[in-house]
Amino acid sequence: MTYASGRVIHDADSHVMETREWLEPFIAEAVKGALKPLYGRERNRIDDLLDGAKARKTDAAAMEKAFENPIAGPKGWAAAGAFDADERKRVLDLFGFSSQLVFATSSLAPALAAKAPEALYAGARAHNLAMAGFCGTDRRLLGVHYVPLDDADRALEETEIALQAGAGAIWVSAGAAGEKSPGHPDYDPIWRRLEAAGVPFVLHIGPGTQTQPKPFRNNGRERAPDLHGGGENLRFADYVMLAYAPQIFLTALIYDGVFERFPNLKGGVIEAGAGWAPEFLRELDLAHKSFGRTDPYLKAMTMKPSEYIRRAVKFTPFPGEDVGRMIKDGGAELFMFSSDYPHPEGTNDPLGRFERTMADIDEDAKDRFYRRNFEEMMGLKAFAPA
Repeated sequence: MTYASGRVIHDADSHVMETREWLEPFIAEAVKGALKPLYGRERNRIDDLLDGAKARKTDAAAMEKAFENPIAGPKGWAAAGAFDADERKRVLDLFGFSSQLVFATSSLAPALAAKAPEALYAGARAHNLAMAGFCGTDRRLLGVHYVPLDDADRALEETEIALQAGAGAIWVSAGAAGEKSPGHPDYDPIWRRLEAAGVPFVLHIGPGTQTQPKPFRNNGRERAPDLHGGGENLRFADYVMLAYAPQIFLTALIYDGVFERFPNLKGGVIEAGAGWAPEFLRELDLAHKSFGRTDPYLKAMTMKPSEYIRRAVKFTPFPGEDVGRMIKDGGAELFMFSSDYPHPEGTNDPLGRFERTMADIDEDAKDRFYRRNFEEMMGLKAFAPA
């Protein structure tokens, strides 16, 4: 019996744990000096973890243990299938997931830290080609490619290259598009291309995420460690702000008319929580009602703001959130399952945690959560329920 226990499940969020050399074959020679290497000061620690994971390939007992119960086993670089595509196939067989979106963990860092536009886009392309290589070995693996929106023309070019390379989704920053709104007409060719290709845009924790402003960290106390005991990830005060950037981004797409001009465009908000989504929809409609009498752009809308979101966008809750309550409050069409494997935030039993909140949710709504909402976002042919 697989972890999915006979149910059709799509995983809307998983990750690759990149090796130190993961990007190297794909970085253009002209910009290699402009891109920082992966991991930097963390290099030795990461290499030690990778060496341990690689060593099990020659140790039958260690391999057997790694695949006993991957979802509850070691996470990060030590997890089965963390960076090895053949291992990831075995993991998916054990999980029983019909497909899995795969995001980067660290390989966008060199691009995002680049100072020159040429290095930014070259770094993003290297990431995308590496992702295509990892995911191209199994049709269930849907690689998420990143396109910086800083320059509309370059972004369109990278979108086309990503689609040709087999991108399952296009990840864009939840922040502004350079000095413009992502709803600016300059970006219409990108939204048009994604709509035509049936490939969604996705927002994910990382690029554009808003965190606690620095002055608020000056609180007379020592800085606490992050969730993983280190200093590079989110803390409590950052976590509660995860919804801010996606709300600003989606509001722009509504107000600037993107969802009106491209009615078949789809998108997802991944790993930013989802309990906030129902109230966000209510606030959008309240603002529309309040300002719609005088604002010509609001008057021109053919739908309420919440209706654009319901038609176009899906959200992934964290395993600790009450999905049953959210479905009752916001509707079954909004939410999708995700495991976050092999990141520890996904917990050792995301399926069980979600299920415990859905005891009184009907089977149709559950099927939407595990299967149909993902298929709608991805434009996938429906998988028949087991």
